Amino acid sequence: WICLFDTQRDFIMADNIMSKAATMEIPINSNGDTGTLTEDDSLEQDLQQVMVSGPNLNETSIVSGGYGGPAGGIIPTSSIKGSLNHNTNSTEEVSRGVAVEKLDTVKKWGINTYKCTKQLFSEKFGRGSRTVDLELEAQIDVLRDTKIKYENILRLATALITHFQSMVQTQQALGDTFTDLSQKSPELQDEFGYNAETQKLLCKNGEALLGAINFFVSSINTLINKTMEDTLMTIRQYENARLEFDAYRSDLEELSLGPRDAAAVVRIEMAQQEYQIYREKYERLRSDVSIKLKFLEENKVKVMHKQLLLFHNAISAYFAGNQQQLEQTLIQFNVKLKPPGSDKPSWLEEQ
Repeated sequence: WICLFDTQRDFIMADNIMSKAATMEIPINSNGDTGTLTEDDSLEQDLQQVMVSGPNLNETSIVSGGYGGPAGGIIPTSSIKGSLNHNTNSTEEVSRGVAVEKLDTVKKWGINTYKCTKQLFSEKFGRGSRTVDLELEAQIDVLRDTKIKYENILRLATALITHFQSMVQTQQALGDTFTDLSQKSPELQDEFGYNAETQKLLCKNGEALLGAINFFVSSINTLINKTMEDTLMTIRQYENARLEFDAYRSDLEELSLGPRDAAAVVRIEMAQQEYQIYREKYERLRSDVSIKLKFLEENKVKVMHKQLLLFHNAISAYFAGNQQQLEQTLIQFNVKLKPPGSDKPSWLEEQ
């Protein structure tokens, strides 16, 4: 109320001064100069009083209601500054929390890496023990050896396609040449014609055989680089989990052999909890590897039985000159041949 009364009083005083200045008579002398104001001193004093007693801009208040409103409607500007400071502090706290979380993550990663590296060197130099599942390790070794041998089959079959495709293209060119000569050499027309038909037939059968071998190579490639690789990725995760499990197991064993004061008991309890976590992870991945190895073996036998039968029947029919059997083999294994020229890029792709 006092603030409102002082403000109203200042406005009334300023209004009176402005009215006095507006109604004051300004006499003009004979030379056209303005005369001396009789109330100059009092007017200047009144203006100074208004300026001195006016509101302080640094302590301005925002009034939420009109005149005569409750005192609670006055909002000091200091509260706005406090709100801004509060928001700034909240942002700083969030940023600080994120930084602390990242620091904890890096710290845990560093400790885990140190323990695993220590365990790995201990195993390499024969000073540390490692957990071994003999049956599972033997299956993993067989899978890796099988993958190497299958990769060799894939490499040789791909080379066979390259060489055989060159032969088919040569037969196609030779057949076209014989056809052209049969038309231009009347005295050898029949002989050139027989050879042209033979080369065209061999070319057609060669394309059918290429289709069968391409299907064989595609299936082997899928088996090696997708099915086997997926199982090997799980195996690598299992081996990392085994290393972590042994590292924390060794750490727990070392702490258990030490003194049993209060601090040591706390460390042992924490090591026991971490050991249990990595033990569960190791056992879960070991189970996953066992299941995947089982399904991989079943899938491998099924795929290879079909593909080896296709490869044998197609090769036998081609070199026996049995065109009908070759076509039946493609139908039996659902091998679709690409139309001639489908491997060539379109005119748009050549631009």
